[in-house]
Amino acid sequence: MSAPKKAPRNKKGPLKGTGGLGRKALEGKGPTPKAEDRVYHKAHRAKMLKERAEAKRPGGGVAPKRHTGRNKRAEEYVSGRNSVLEALRADIPAKALHLATRLETDDRVRDILKIAAERRIPLLEQSRLELDRMTDESVHQGVVLQVPPYEYEDSADTLQRLAGQYKAGHLAHPPLVIALDGITDPRNLGAIIRSASAFGAQAVVIPERRAAGVTATAWKTSAGAAARVPVTRATNLNSVLKTAKTQGYYVLGLDGGGDVLLPGLELATEPVIVVVGSEGKGLSRLVSENCDQIVSIPIDSAMESLNASMAVGITLYEISRKRGQAGV
Repeated sequence: MSAPKKAPRNKKGPLKGTGGLGRKALEGKGPTPKAEDRVYHKAHRAKMLKERAEAKRPGGGVAPKRHTGRNKRAEEYVSGRNSVLEALRADIPAKALHLATRLETDDRVRDILKIAAERRIPLLEQSRLELDRMTDESVHQGVVLQVPPYEYEDSADTLQRLAGQYKAGHLAHPPLVIALDGITDPRNLGAIIRSASAFGAQAVVIPERRAAGVTATAWKTSAGAAARVPVTRATNLNSVLKTAKTQGYYVLGLDGGGDVLLPGLELATEPVIVVVGSEGKGLSRLVSENCDQIVSIPIDSAMESLNASMAVGITLYEISRKRGQAGV
């Protein structure tokens, strides 16, 4: 019986091992991250919501965003297809248009993209999670418009400039300015800006604190007038009014039970600042004391008061009419 044949020897010598070349493959990718640290996991979303809730409570674990500087505020976001389309049609300034990845388009989205292209608004693609974060979990439908912060002028500087231009004969009409005392609804602010533009007012003054600012809502309500009438901010409204009176302005406060009825307003042809208070509280005591006259609009006794923006519109119309009659 013949012996079994031996396997042929490799001419190049014995087979070599891996020499450690496969060691990294054997090590793997390390421990699996926690579910809350994986951005695609629902546990991560729950963690983010919890942190936001804590940030809103006093002593929360996450510090809220703070914006320093006198005239600076947070970015504004308009969310939802209808709202974004209306904002673009109203010519609201836009910094960027954020769209969700794999967004399903419809007529509204196509119109939004068309207007954005015409205005050369940058388009940014975002995950829906990021859009949720940007809009504080509001219903955005995959479309978010980023509105830049409004650049406010300084009230004192604006009033001084208008007074100087009037004295130098560079203004066709005496300065007409609207000041707001305690108006906190941005829709009221937007409507007042719109009336100011319609009747030739040169500026709107708002206090720096406890007052509505030029948000996306105010922009939309103003129907674009916020681009034509500058909104200025006053650190101290009473101080600004006192200084303005030394520059030749007359300060007229709108309030019920005033000493002058609107049809008898003789100061309409002078440089005037019309001050309107909130619908509920009216003018504050200190502001009332700084007014040269308190003007009332005659209304039916069954009506307690008028909306602030409506009162401003009526007053501006009457001032415009009187100036036209006087040729001023």
